[in-house]
Amino acid sequence: VVTADVLREARILILHTGRDFSFDDCGRAFTCLPVEEPAAPAEALVCNLDSLLGTMTHRLCVGSPPGVWVCSTDMLLTVPSTPGIDWDGFQGVRVIAVPGSQAYARNHGVYLTDEQGLVRDIIYKGTEAQIQQCAGPDGTVPLVCGVVFFSSDAAEQLLATHVIPPLDACTYMGLDSGAPPIQLSLFFDIVLCMARGMTEEDFVKGGGDASVRSARSVLWTALRAFPLSMACIPDASYDYMTTSASDHIRSLTLLPGSASHLRFCKTAHSHVDQPCLLEDGSLVTNCLLEGAVRLAAGSVIQHCHLQGPLEIGPGCLLSGLAMGSSLALQGCPLRDIVLQGHHVRLRDLPCRVFTLTGCLDDWQSPAEEATYLNVPWAEFFHRTGIREGDLWDAEMPRRSRCLLSARLFPVLHACEALGLEDVLWLLAPAAVAGERLARWRAAWRMSWQELLPCLDKAAELGARRALFFLQGQRKVRRGLLGRQDSSLLPLARSAVHEGYHEAVLSTLDEVASTAGDAGVAARALACIADVLGCMARGEGGLRSGPAANREWASAFGHLESGDIAGGVRELAAERQKWMSRPALLVRAARHYEGAEQILIRQAVMSSCQFVTVGQAELPPLGHWVQVACPARLDLSGGWSDTPPITYEHGGAVVDVAVLVDGCRPIGARVRRIGEPELRLISLGGTPQGEAAVELVCRELEHLQDYCQPHAPGALLKAAFICTQVVQFPSQKPLRAQLMESFGGGFEVHTWSKLPHGSGLGTSSILAGAVMASLYRAAGKAASTESLIHAVLHLEQRLTTGGGWQDQVGGLVPGIKIGRSKAQLPLRVEVEKILVPDGFTQTLNDHLLLVYTGKTRLARNLLQDVVRNWYARLPSAVQNANALVGNAEECAQALRQGNLPLVGKCLDRYWQQKKCMAPGCEPLAVRRMMDALRPYVYGQCLAGAGGGGFLYALTKGPRQKEVLHQILAKTEGLGNFSIHSIEVDTGGFSVEVVGCDPK
Repeated sequence: VVTADVLREARILILHTGRDFSFDDCGRAFTCLPVEEPAAPAEALVCNLDSLLGTMTHRLCVGSPPGVWVCSTDMLLTVPSTPGIDWDGFQGVRVIAVPGSQAYARNHGVYLTDEQGLVRDIIYKGTEAQIQQCAGPDGTVPLVCGVVFFSSDAAEQLLATHVIPPLDACTYMGLDSGAPPIQLSLFFDIVLCMARGMTEEDFVKGGGDASVRSARSVLWTALRAFPLSMACIPDASYDYMTTSASDHIRSLTLLPGSASHLRFCKTAHSHVDQPCLLEDGSLVTNCLLEGAVRLAAGSVIQHCHLQGPLEIGPGCLLSGLAMGSSLALQGCPLRDIVLQGHHVRLRDLPCRVFTLTGCLDDWQSPAEEATYLNVPWAEFFHRTGIREGDLWDAEMPRRSRCLLSARLFPVLHACEALGLEDVLWLLAPAAVAGERLARWRAAWRMSWQELLPCLDKAAELGARRALFFLQGQRKVRRGLLGRQDSSLLPLARSAVHEGYHEAVLSTLDEVASTAGDAGVAARALACIADVLGCMARGEGGLRSGPAANREWASAFGHLESGDIAGGVRELAAERQKWMSRPALLVRAARHYEGAEQILIRQAVMSSCQFVTVGQAELPPLGHWVQVACPARLDLSGGWSDTPPITYEHGGAVVDVAVLVDGCRPIGARVRRIGEPELRLISLGGTPQGEAAVELVCRELEHLQDYCQPHAPGALLKAAFICTQVVQFPSQKPLRAQLMESFGGGFEVHTWSKLPHGSGLGTSSILAGAVMASLYRAAGKAASTESLIHAVLHLEQRLTTGGGWQDQVGGLVPGIKIGRSKAQLPLRVEVEKILVPDGFTQTLNDHLLLVYTGKTRLARNLLQDVVRNWYARLPSAVQNANALVGNAEECAQALRQGNLPLVGKCLDRYWQQKKCMAPGCEPLAVRRMMDALRPYVYGQCLAGAGGGGFLYALTKGPRQKEVLHQILAKTEGLGNFSIHSIEVDTGGFSVEVVGCDPK
């Protein structure tokens, strides 16, 4: 029950949906505006009610005390983001006004106020002199705009009157008690009684019949004591939605002012085949326009599905026309007319009725002085042969005969189906009109007045929704095939919410199977995963996880073999079995991401065409080929090298090859051995270390798990397969292959001094070291460029799926920038950055590496990044642009030898990494960075972040001891250590070192 206590702290907004509206069957509140909101979580049509709700919630009501706001919905209202209403010491009731011209005020209401801003009177359709009285110094007048605020006290007093006769008759309580209903105006009965210039006698007397007079007397007693103040909002605008078609079209086609939170656009939520045919100043909302549809300036089409060729002249409003109407419209000259299709329900019979009016017609003016279809009625009668008796009953008084009551619009015909042509003939020249007249007379017709109560709003909203998702499916197809950066996730959310997910899923299946492009198909599969994820509605567990369930293996097999269409069909068939509950939906979504990974791998593996391998001398049996590599620091642009971003957006990364504590920390060596087997040995931290893991492969099936990154020796097995030292799969056994090609087997040792998850690119650089030594030991030679692409290929085979920056950083000496274009095949081009003399030494003196003591736990960072990219979240697209831009800026700062600017780029890069992969900054790392901030130009976690090494560009040279003391004093850091790094200008080396590597 709404008691005084409830109202004390309540904040209530009442939106009045208002009366019927001649240009929208769902009323003014649900009139669609030509607006798209790309940042909204779900995609939907924006109607006037949404706009007003946003204006009230985020602008007008901000800062107001508890109470009740009342807002009409029969106007377009725009308010600046900070309306500047002063609520200090506020009591009583406040009306909101908008400045307007005196000319506009002649048909509207204005407030007359005193110096204190208290309202003295409300003047409706006043004389020039009355309106002039209300004007401010700039000549504008405060217009009544349909918004009032009642404080809790005033709302309580008003509410208390609903039990006092005759006011009880305003509510259903009174009606159900048998009282005759009375109608009150919010402004002229409730608000006006608090106006200072009113006397009780004038107020009560102005009430018309006795019941309204007695109601006014009760309101006077209850509310008179409350002060009524006005707040006029500068820069706000108010546009009442009139019954004039030309006014309505003008208010839609004029762009809202800078104060508005809405941005009108020419085509909103529409698919238009030939957008070049829409003139500037025309509008299309929630439509599907196929073929050539020409639309002149000053015309509006809403909720239509039309097929060209069509020509629509200026001043038209078309609404609610389905595909079947297109034929009737072809070759019909349309200019300054309003043509609408309506869903009507006559008892239980649903039917479609079309109405046609002129842009300049007035609904209520008597026929003898008014127009129909923009010409005088007499002229219309003469041209068509229609008589007055066809439209109005003989007993209807002449003053009541108007467009509103004219029975013009055919509803049913005894033996024929009616269509759009049954109203369009009213525009036709006299010669054509003859044959249509008889059919029109024979039909049962209704006037707009009679149609209004029969409009089926539910069917109308249903048709708009169906059309919205039909154009949404076209948008999906257009966005994917056109490789657009618009996010489809908001549409997926809406489709799931409204029950249209099957339609969207089948569109995505179709795009994936017919695109003929692995990149487009992969994004389509990612979108299907998003739809399935939305269907789980936040339940069913994490989106990232395993995706190798046997049930999906057959579909995956098709994709692996290059049969995308077959794979997509099988995925769709399998998907049907996983739709019943959230946990299954999420698991299905994971498998769709697994399928998309297969296609990404195929796209990236196109880069193996840039691997060229020459012949070299075969080293003697037992002689070691040894490779030692530097680590890499990524200074800017990382993540932009990650597939699919790297070939869909293009990437640029600035990397430095570095020695850690004076040595190259990553290495491998290979020698041929007499036994036809593969010995794979991981030595732990140094080339001289003890074997930590030892594996021997004698059969091809021992290599089977090369594509499972966590299997023992997977990286080394993949290296043998990718360098084609071993053919896999093959009919020929491993031993026979090795004996035939090399007269024996191979022994591989690998080592890395860097801890796991260091962020210094260890695994990719190690892959490069292994492949370089393996090529050489097998009597082949590969250039650095070839190795970069070979590692990319290997990591795709290994299914870890990394980018290219790690191997660029570790295999190319010194400081450089790697780039990839937004195209396939993926090619990485590396440019060395030429720095000023002595600057390399300066960098050595100012760069320090801090081991944070944390290892990265988040295995799903990469999956999350790829998911956000495929969804084209605006933040992910902006961040990809920023990463590449920052890399180019960092390269420029290095060329100039500008340390503070390089530092700025590092700081910016760290913000970008956090945006790309939220959660990559553990608390201990944040504390460490806060402690270091005063002493550094910039700092960043290496690699994807989450732990591992932090590198800092210090303001002073050789600050290792200083930083150590600072960090030692900082609470909550755990086991950190500081290491010196220097730029490695020599790069990796391949050496044949004889039998004794030590």
